[in-house]
Amino acid sequence: MAEPWARHLTRWIDAGLIDEGTAVRITAFEAGSDDANRWRWPIWLALLFGALTVAAGTLLFVSAHWDTLSPMTQFALVTAAVAAFHIGGALAADRFPAMGTTLHATGTAALGAGIFLVGQIFNLDQHWPAGLMLWALGAALAWPLLEAWPQTAFVAVLTPAWLIAEWSVAAQSRWWSPTAYHVSACGAFLLALAYLTNARSQEVGAHRRTLAWLGGIAFIPAALLVSLDWRYGVDPLSTDLRIVGWTAAIGLPLLVAIGLRGAAAWPNLLATLWILVLSGLRPFAGDVSVNVFAWWALGATALAAWGVRERRSERINLGVMVFGGTILTFYFSHVMDKLERSVSLMGLGLLFLAGGWTIERARRRLVMAARGGAA
Repeated sequence: MAEPWARHLTRWIDAGLIDEGTAVRITAFEAGSDDANRWRWPIWLALLFGALTVAAGTLLFVSAHWDTLSPMTQFALVTAAVAAFHIGGALAADRFPAMGTTLHATGTAALGAGIFLVGQIFNLDQHWPAGLMLWALGAALAWPLLEAWPQTAFVAVLTPAWLIAEWSVAAQSRWWSPTAYHVSACGAFLLALAYLTNARSQEVGAHRRTLAWLGGIAFIPAALLVSLDWRYGVDPLSTDLRIVGWTAAIGLPLLVAIGLRGAAAWPNLLATLWILVLSGLRPFAGDVSVNVFAWWALGATALAAWGVRERRSERINLGVMVFGGTILTFYFSHVMDKLERSVSLMGLGLLFLAGGWTIERARRRLVMAARGGAA
């Protein structure tokens, strides 16, 4: 496939903005840059491995001598470790930006470990979600200063983790009730969708690409959590907790989507309505009805169509994956037990062969349509 800069180059030549000789030199320069960038992944892999081993070694050293240190020495050691990583990142930022980014990310990770270690030193474990809040706050303060994608990832992960932790503490013994579980699952699903769909074009910056990756990774587990049959616990939530929980689970992902997409966030509003209808169908109250499977198939189709509309192939792939999983789950729960063993196995094989081929063919056509090619 032609690179994005090559398409622009053709337009500039046709418009008479540059001549053929300039176009040849630009092409040679960009081709060399692409070759150099294509081999950057070993450097990032080495930096990631180095950061992990340094952090692990630091933790092992601290844990080996932890009991022999006084509380003030422990506090000073934790603070010095966090500061050392960030100072090293600042020193390396100009000469080796990738190293600086890695060290700053390690420092933010060490901040979380330091917060919980300090809580252990001074017995400040009465409200443990406050540790996540302070960790998320530290990452949020570092984000505008560093403007690096790892800080974006820390903020995007730690903030919802803190809110879910607060919700678990607020629900207390009622945490395992269906309502308490379902509220957190729906909130996680809508937030993952907001992250996944934050990009509206093929060319996006590092921060939006990071959010899209986080959303794609979290989307399938969040969808499974929404659809699981969870019927443990009998304590109902109070009306006040229900209102607060559902307001946060629905409102916060919508605010994130509006902040990332602006007026183009109307599909996220439709996704919110979709999840509310799914909750009304009571997918984990006894046997799952056919309406639930039909609703999941409709949502998967809408996600794939959204990907085609905004030329994002990852949404098409996830939509096709959810659609195929819905068909397979429907077969296991509503069809297979009504057939004889041999017939059910043959039907399962045909479903994998014919259904897999059909779905993959449809997926390829949708991806080609999203990229502007012929079906």
